[in-house]
Amino acid sequence: MGGSQIRYDINLLTDDDLFLFNEGSHFRLYEKLGAHILNAGGEEGTYFAVWAPNAEQVSIIGDFNNWNKTQHPLSSKGHSGIWDGFLAGVGKGAQYKFHISTKYKGYVVDKADPFAFCAQLPPATASVVCDLNYSWGDWKWMEERHAHSSFHSPMAIYEVHPGSWKRIPNENHRSLTYRELAHSLVEYVLATGFTHVELMPIMEHPFYGSWGYQVTGFFAPTQRYGSPQDFMYLVDCLHQHGIGVILDWVPSHFPNDEHGLTFFDGTHLYEHADERKGLHPDWNTSIFNYGRNEIRSFLISSGLFWLDKYHIDGLRVDAVASMLYLDYSRKEGEWIPNQFGGRENLEAVDFIRRLNQEVYKAHPDTQTIAEESTAWPMATRPPYVGGLGFGFKWDMGWMHDTLKYISHDPVHRKYHHNEITFRSLYSFSENFIMPLSHDEVVHGKGSLLSKMPGDDWQKFANLRILLGYMYAQPGKKMLFMGGEIGQWREWDHNSSLDWHLLQYESHQGLHRWVEDINRLYRYEPALHLDTESEGFEWIDGSDADNSIISFLRKGANPGEVILAVCNFTPAPRVGYRVGVPSGGFWKEILNSDGKEYFGSGAGNSGGVMAEPVQEHGRNFSLKLMLPPLAIVFFKMA
Repeated sequence: MGGSQIRYDINLLTDDDLFLFNEGSHFRLYEKLGAHILNAGGEEGTYFAVWAPNAEQVSIIGDFNNWNKTQHPLSSKGHSGIWDGFLAGVGKGAQYKFHISTKYKGYVVDKADPFAFCAQLPPATASVVCDLNYSWGDWKWMEERHAHSSFHSPMAIYEVHPGSWKRIPNENHRSLTYRELAHSLVEYVLATGFTHVELMPIMEHPFYGSWGYQVTGFFAPTQRYGSPQDFMYLVDCLHQHGIGVILDWVPSHFPNDEHGLTFFDGTHLYEHADERKGLHPDWNTSIFNYGRNEIRSFLISSGLFWLDKYHIDGLRVDAVASMLYLDYSRKEGEWIPNQFGGRENLEAVDFIRRLNQEVYKAHPDTQTIAEESTAWPMATRPPYVGGLGFGFKWDMGWMHDTLKYISHDPVHRKYHHNEITFRSLYSFSENFIMPLSHDEVVHGKGSLLSKMPGDDWQKFANLRILLGYMYAQPGKKMLFMGGEIGQWREWDHNSSLDWHLLQYESHQGLHRWVEDINRLYRYEPALHLDTESEGFEWIDGSDADNSIISFLRKGANPGEVILAVCNFTPAPRVGYRVGVPSGGFWKEILNSDGKEYFGSGAGNSGGVMAEPVQEHGRNFSLKLMLPPLAIVFFKMA
C-alpha cells in the first residue's frame, strides 16, 4: 500500500463543482471533498481532496505510507485552491492527515480532514477513511415527519448529553455507546412521554469538557460512542419508535487546536485574520469568516449533511447572538463596525438567511432553531420579509424571568408578579421554544430543584408548578435531562445522572408529574396552538396580591378549551372564583398537588360545575379550591 503511486486522472470534481464552491453556493461539498472510497477501473482505493489555496504543496500521509510526508503529493486544481489525488489500496479504516507546506515562513503542518466522515478516538487526531453505508428502517417516520414538526404539532424536547445520561458502573463508569443509548433512551423517552430528543453536539471535538461545542469534525460524529453507522442506528431506532431527533450544531466558532481549521494553509483560511472579528473573547476560539464564499459552502454543506445522511429532524443553531453582533462580548475599540458604522454582522446575517433557505428548500419537514439571546427582530420570520428564516427560537427571556420569579420566597412573589406575566406581551412575536436547558444547571447555578425556595416539600411543589406552567404556556417545551427526576446536584459531564433518586417517593412523584404533563400536552389539541395568539386567552393575569394567574388555552376547533390556574403561594385558596367562557361541568384533568406526585392531595373532587355568576367579565364562573404551590388544569366536559 505504501508503495502505491498516487493517480491524478481520477476526479470527483467537475468544473461546475469548482465554480459553485468558489461562488459560495455548493451545498453538498461533502460528496466531493474529503476522502471517498472508489473503484477506479478495477482498482479499489480512496480519492482525497482538500481546499488549501495558499499551500505550496499538499501531501496525503497516513498509516498506509508510514506517515511519509513526501511519498504521495496531491495535485493542485489551479485557481480553485483544491488539491486532490487517488491512492489505490487505501480503504475503510485507514488513518490519514493532509501534510501542508505553506508559503508562510516555511511553516508546515499536518491537518485533519475538514470533511472527514470519521476521526480517531480523542485524544488522537487523525481522520479515518470510512463510508456512510447503512440500511435505514425509518421510512414510516420520514414519510410522516411533517406531522411531527409543524407549528401545530406538540414538541416536548428532552435535551441529552450522550456521554453522561447513563454510565456503566461495573465497567469503570464508561459512557453508553450509540447503540446502547438507542435502546435505553428509546425506552425511557417513550415511558416519559417526550416527543423529541435534542442531542448536545455529537460532532467530533477534541476537548470532552467543551460538551461538544468546540467542534473540529463538522461531518463526523464523535468516535467516543461508536462509528457513523452506530450513530445512524441511534437515530433510526428513535425514529422507528416515533421520536424526533434534533442536533445542536455550532457554526459560530471553532477551537484553535493545531490539527483543526485554524491557520489551515498558513493563512487565516476559515477564520478572520483580524482578531477583532476572528477571535471569540469568551471561549478563545476562532470565528468563521462568513463573508468568504467557500466558508458559506463549507458550513451550509455541514448543516445539510446531517439532514441528508443522518435523517436528522432539526438543527438547533448554537450561539446565534455571537454571530449577529460584531461587538458581542467586546469592549469599545475591540470590534470593527460594519460598512454602515453599525454593530450588526451583515455577512453573518446573509449566511444565516441562506442557511435557512437551503435547509427548508431541501427538507421542508425539518426545523432550524435559534439559540438567540437578544431581541433581534423577526428571527423566525422568512428572509423575504426581512427575517432570519429560523423555524423556532429559544425564549431566553421567559427562561430568565421565570427562574428569577420562582426563586423568590413565595411571600415576596406578589412584588415580582410582572416577571411571570411579562411574556404575554411578546409571546407570539416569534415562534418560541421554552427552554430549561443545560446552561441553567452548570457553573454554580445549581440544579432546577436546588433553585426552588422552601423546605424539601415546597421545593418539589415549586418545581412541579414551574414545569406545569411551562407546559401550559404557548410555545414548544424543552427540558434538560435530570430536571425530570429532581436531580439535587448540578449536572456533571463526567458522571451519570443520579438515577438512584427514583427510589424516593418525592422524586418518583416529580417524574410521574412529567410523564402526565407530557401526555396532557401531546393529546390535548387545546395546547397545540403554540405560535398563534388565537391559542391563548387571559382570564386574570393581574392578581398579584394572591400570586395567582389563570388563562385559557384554545385549539383550532370550537370546544377545544383548557383552563389553567396557577397558585404560586403555599397557602391553599378555598372558594377562589374564576370566570369561564361557558356553563356546564369543568373536569379537573390534572393537578400538580396530587398525592401521586408527592403533593398534599388537595383539589376539586374531579371537577366543578360552572355557576351563572359573573366574574372576570364572563357570565359563568367556577368556585375553585386552589392547592398550595400548584397548577390545576380543567377541561370543559
